[in-house]
Amino acid sequence: MKFFILKIKNIFGPLFPFFVFAVLNLIVFGIFRLCLAIWQFSRISAVDGFGTLMIQGVRVDAATIGWWLLVPAVFFSLFVFSPFSPGTQKLYRCEIFTLRIWLTLGSVFFLFMELSTPSFIATYDFRPNRLFFEYLSSPREVFSMLLKSHAAELLLTVLLTVFAAWGFWKISGSVTRELCFPRWLFRPLYALVAFALLFISARSTFGHRPLNPAMVAFSADPLVNSLVVNSAYSLAFAAKQMGAEMKSAEIYGKMPAEEIISRVKRSRGRPEGDYVSAEIPTLTRNQSVWRGEPKNLVIILMESQGARYIGTLGGLPLSPEFDKLAREGWLFENLYATGTRSVRGIEAVVAGFTPTPARATVKLGKSQSGFFTIAELLRRRGYHTAFIYGGEKHFDNMASFFYGNGFKEIVDEKDYENPRHILTWGVSDEDLFDKANEKFSGWSRAGKPFFSLVFTSSNHDPFDFPEGKIELYDRKNKATRENAAKYADFALGKFFEKAKKSNYWNNTVFLIVADHDSRVSGADLVPVSRFRIPGLILGNNVSAKRDSQVCSQIDMPTTLLSLIGIDGMYPMLGCDLTRERAGRAMMQFDNNFAMMRGNEVVILRPGKPASAFHYDFENEQLSPAEISEEAARDALAWVHWGSLAYRESLHKLPQEDANTVKE
Repeated sequence: MKFFILKIKNIFGPLFPFFVFAVLNLIVFGIFRLCLAIWQFSRISAVDGFGTLMIQGVRVDAATIGWWLLVPAVFFSLFVFSPFSPGTQKLYRCEIFTLRIWLTLGSVFFLFMELSTPSFIATYDFRPNRLFFEYLSSPREVFSMLLKSHAAELLLTVLLTVFAAWGFWKISGSVTRELCFPRWLFRPLYALVAFALLFISARSTFGHRPLNPAMVAFSADPLVNSLVVNSAYSLAFAAKQMGAEMKSAEIYGKMPAEEIISRVKRSRGRPEGDYVSAEIPTLTRNQSVWRGEPKNLVIILMESQGARYIGTLGGLPLSPEFDKLAREGWLFENLYATGTRSVRGIEAVVAGFTPTPARATVKLGKSQSGFFTIAELLRRRGYHTAFIYGGEKHFDNMASFFYGNGFKEIVDEKDYENPRHILTWGVSDEDLFDKANEKFSGWSRAGKPFFSLVFTSSNHDPFDFPEGKIELYDRKNKATRENAAKYADFALGKFFEKAKKSNYWNNTVFLIVADHDSRVSGADLVPVSRFRIPGLILGNNVSAKRDSQVCSQIDMPTTLLSLIGIDGMYPMLGCDLTRERAGRAMMQFDNNFAMMRGNEVVILRPGKPASAFHYDFENEQLSPAEISEEAARDALAWVHWGSLAYRESLHKLPQEDANTVKE
């Protein structure tokens, strides 16, 4: 055996450590992919994809290792000093030490990402992607959540990572001992071989573009496609996309700006004469349906409260309070979220902004000021504007976005004196709503019109909520999605009991809406049913009715402005549902975008042709349909609009004039 190893060392020379670690990490990737495939075997067998998954997975793993080792292997081949040459021993030891660190850190990172993958899949239904980075920006909240709900997985991951780091370091020491060094004359040959093999592995194709996830995607199930790539590659690809967010929609294909604007306007259904600005192409003049004194506005954004948790929408019996309120207001039965993160819901409900494959604008640099929100519009009309939250305002960059775009006051965790319950994500929803009621009452007494976004947090992993408040739906385990959803509904009901007796009730319009569903997953390219959320508008000028039309979160702010009596110009593309029918919704699911019109759904994927489907509302299923070129181009225009509007700063209000009301 020793003779065999020495023989291989002689053949590979200075490239021997790279060969060993390449093989070692290919084995690690393969073992984890096999385990994940066994875990998700029903999903994989449904598309007859086990063989393709494993074969294409090796291709991605080889590409990952190729990019990782390419530069150090070429450098080491050319410039490593021999330990036997006079005066070069220190340089040699420095080079070997640096190489060992590189090999160990890379291998530990690959292993750590694979160890983290099962928990991520259990939550998001695909491998780690851009959401992994977004959560890293809030380490306190995330670490607290992990300790409470994933403590065993966290401990095991840490222990295995530490043990692996020690093991990889020992292996790196072994494989860098007694290396064979060719003469300097032959060094370029070794470097050329290393470059050729690793570069070909990294690109994995002789085509114009190197390997990307679209090239190895073979299924209509996003989870199965994500299993083909390893988690380190998935994360690196997400980082690359985040670096190109200004042109994010181009992953679906290019479209001229003029066509984007014209198609979006035309498919929206409003006449060209409604558009009043060349500088802001979607700016329209709007008249409200309410002609009395402008009303206050409260948007209650319910964390993760998908339609499947709402009894009156055909979901589980977890929402008796919402169900009672639904009989009093305007209930949307087919309202769809634009994405799967809270910031995506915020951008839609507060700014009326369409989703893109980039991060939500709440987190992007160019939208931290001068970006349209209804808070800015109402601030200009003399409203007091506020965001009320039970956690820390910096989470998900909310404070920067809100302060820069019209919100004058933010209430967060530090502003609660003696809260009854302090939980993982801040104070409880009961404390949150008590604070909201206190604030609303005070502003009303002062005679100041107000707009407030109230954002709940109790219905969030690790599903931590006060004891003894509800009869548990899941009695075996308190900390479940279902129990947390039921508590959130309980707290909502307590708030409206107080609100109906308050001094602001008769002069306020309320929207209760979810930011997104609790866990968006499924075997479809876009699991449409998991984007369905509750939406309910309440107020004494709002008639009780159930509305079955398909609509989107982006339709909520335009409708609310009409109901509270705000005329004026704004750039939102959502429909005023008091006057128009929407009949469409848009959904961003990782890198897939769905445009839904009635029961027709067009889905865009990176590097793939558009696909069309019929959606069966009763059975919540997609079935393939013939694609219309016009429908595909319209969908492309809608997903491009968000990127264009962000890049060119088109989603904004005109400059304030002297007649604007100031606070």
